[in-house]
Amino acid sequence: MAGKTLYDKLWDSHEVKRRDDGSSLIYIDRHIIHEVTSPQAFEGLRLAGRKPWRVDSIIATPDHNVPTTPDRKGGIEAITDQVSRLQVQTLDDYCDEYGITEFKMNDVRQGIVHVIGPEQGATLPGMTVVCGDSHTSTHGAFGALAHGIGTSEVEHVFATQCLVAKK
Repeated sequence: MAGKTLYDKLWDSHEVKRRDDGSSLIYIDRHIIHEVTSPQAFEGLRLAGRKPWRVDSIIATPDHNVPTTPDRKGGIEAITDQVSRLQVQTLDDYCDEYGITEFKMNDVRQGIVHVIGPEQGATLPGMTVVCGDSHTSTHGAFGALAHGIGTSEVEHVFATQCLVAKK
């Protein structure tokens, strides 16, 4: 019998259920979130009367709307675009409400969402990792099975700790 690839080993060890349509329910070890895709997912949870299921598996950081200028030291108030500022504030508020670990704007650990996982030791070999960012697949370089996901999938992982995917 031939050996399995790392991909197959990770998939098989995280597969909760294989469905008749060929899709699988995959258990997610690490969920990384940011201010763009997460606020709508949190709101979807709230409207459905649910909460994130495993907050200890989630890490958060504002990323896409954080200024790269020295003004950033002013915190959220340094974000001049009102929509961007609201997204960052909303992420902060939801993380505070649910007790989610967040590397806020002035935290020295704050950074690019697809970099902080490995940088902070939150992405490890053998894990499944998701984030609402297309660059999440780069976590595969660390021996993880990683998927960039959309907002509705972010909400689904919040609620179930699983992702529907096809191998």
